[in-house]
Amino acid sequence: MAKIDDLKAKSDDQLNEQLGELKREQFNLRFQAATNQLEKPARVREVRRSIAQIKTLQGERTRAAQKA
Repeated sequence: MAKIDDLKAKSDDQLNEQLGELKREQFNLRFQAATNQLEKPARVREVRRSIAQIKTLQGERTRAAQKA
């Protein structure tokens, strides 16, 4: 799971790229869970939280840019 400090150090483009990768992984994990082939059930939670952290950080950056 990504640390929030590591995410804050990344650029907007890097965050968007990582978000896309995590969403693809989340899709694959959901598919594996549906077919009972999931090896690491905890990974679903980690991916979901990482996506939430990135979206939260993007929202903070957007609000900060609007204020400036």
